[in-house]
Amino acid sequence: MKMDKVAGSKNDEFYTPQYAIYPILKYLKPNSVIWCPFDTKDSNFVKILKQKGHKVIYSHIKEGVDFFNYVPRFQYDYIISNPPYSLKTEVLEKLFLFNKPFAMLVGVVGLFESQKRFNMFKNNVFEVLYLNRRVSFMKSFDSNKCELNPPFSSVYLCSKILPKQICFEEIIKCQKQLD
Repeated sequence: MKMDKVAGSKNDEFYTPQYAIYPILKYLKPNSVIWCPFDTKDSNFVKILKQKGHKVIYSHIKEGVDFFNYVPRFQYDYIISNPPYSLKTEVLEKLFLFNKPFAMLVGVVGLFESQKRFNMFKNNVFEVLYLNRRVSFMKSFDSNKCELNPPFSSVYLCSKILPKQICFEEIIKCQKQLD
């Protein structure tokens, strides 16, 4: 099931609310350089990571940077984002090729149910950060409203970030938490 069909949209550009970003923060080393490859300056990932003292480099296809044809020429410690839902397999394949720590907020439904992803996970180091509630996404940054409620849970699929293969964190839905 594609997120664009679930949300009644012709694309899968859905924005992550602030509350869904906080759970991953405690696993990042202070003052890290973080690449957000599916984000613009308006992204909550960019805003919160910067506010927490990280240097953030963001890129987006709307700004002419296609993740699949791009090789970063800068040093970074982590790759963190909410990738296009319909391309999660392709995104994860490329992330594993980079061989850098990453955390991607993805839908858990069907994540392990294809032979291609099964083999990819079997042959790579990965962790899962489960959240206690489903994430409701935003249609735009202007409204800052959590309007899109997918019928599945989201998790952070990580590599080389979490202390064990499965971790659990709690979120407080749609609460503005910028400190």
